[in-house]
Amino acid sequence: MKAMLHSVFQRHWNPYLVLLIAGLLSAIYFGLTSTVWAVTGEFTRLGGDFLLLLGVDVSDWQYYSMVGLQGNTWDRADGWIVWGMFIGALIMVLLSNSFKIRMPQQKRRYVQGFVGGIIAGFGARLALGCNLAAFFTGVPQFSFHAWIFIIATGLGTFLGAKLTKMPWWKGKPSLMRGAAQPSSVNARVIQPYIGVLIAVAYIGLMLYFFMSGQTALGLGALFGLAFGILIERGQICFTAAFRDLFLVGRSLMAKAIIVGMALSSIVTFIIITLYDLTPITQIAALSTVVGGVLFGLGIVMASGCETGMMYRLMEGQVLFLPVFIGNVIGATFLAYAWDHLGVYTVLVASGAKINLLNSIGPTAAILSTLVMLGVLYALTVYREKSYHRHFELNRVAK
Repeated sequence: MKAMLHSVFQRHWNPYLVLLIAGLLSAIYFGLTSTVWAVTGEFTRLGGDFLLLLGVDVSDWQYYSMVGLQGNTWDRADGWIVWGMFIGALIMVLLSNSFKIRMPQQKRRYVQGFVGGIIAGFGARLALGCNLAAFFTGVPQFSFHAWIFIIATGLGTFLGAKLTKMPWWKGKPSLMRGAAQPSSVNARVIQPYIGVLIAVAYIGLMLYFFMSGQTALGLGALFGLAFGILIERGQICFTAAFRDLFLVGRSLMAKAIIVGMALSSIVTFIIITLYDLTPITQIAALSTVVGGVLFGLGIVMASGCETGMMYRLMEGQVLFLPVFIGNVIGATFLAYAWDHLGVYTVLVASGAKINLLNSIGPTAAILSTLVMLGVLYALTVYREKSYHRHFELNRVAK
């Protein structure tokens, strides 16, 4: 029993296992709700909610008409997906006794994280999805825009990796070995108890949602909790997956993400076929390219995507608070720029919603999706081997 608890709470889980479970759950969530696991859409609504509190009338903003701004974040299933992820990650951090306030070694990181968050939030909503809705859950929905987003985000991530290697970005090296604030013995002892209390209260809230007939909110809270647990235990960060592939040739997370998408695609295909559901399809346009590049660049500048930001913030990494705020600001600014600054007319209007199930047929759609993911997997392995081969040649030459 002790060994099992140690494996669950003291060791991070295998990324393959975590991403396979996440892929399966995201497909099931679609089957139950006809919506997908996503977060930046709610970030945009949070910005709209805040503007309403300040007395700003956003009722005529076309973007909010498109994504919906009814009620507040506590009345929306997408809201509980987001808060459930935060709470699920926090519960696991506390149960594993690993919450600790951590400050970045350089103050410039606050500004870099904030600016990166703004760029990432703007890019994600321009592309109508982030690493989840336009990538991890976008591909299994057979939306062609997700294919474009993958390439564009890869380019943006590559540019971001190059940027963050520049001396002016890094600044002067710090002599500090670490910036974590030590926790007192009492704080370390009490963390699991606080985690249990939060878990019990949250389960009670979910039961209330289901028993009061608020099934959509209950499902959002339940799946949000599950996704939060998974991203924290698996340390799932799409930024790290692709940034590390370029910088240090590390491919484990990237390969696990691809495998998770493959399983999700198969299960989603079965669900769509059996229950005749309509897949979620977003517009494929120039906005997808521009948004994907900006998103990839922004998440590297910020040192974390939406999932990475969430669990790291719950671990006590203060840097990711300005990243979160920046995400909301960037997403909200895109909502304003959509019609007020002509973004829709210039970048989106000429595009179209293309779903592979309709354009090439169901069989070809699932086969082409799996082939594409197989190619991505092969390219990831090639990049890893190429990097280490080049590194070894340089080492020998020296």
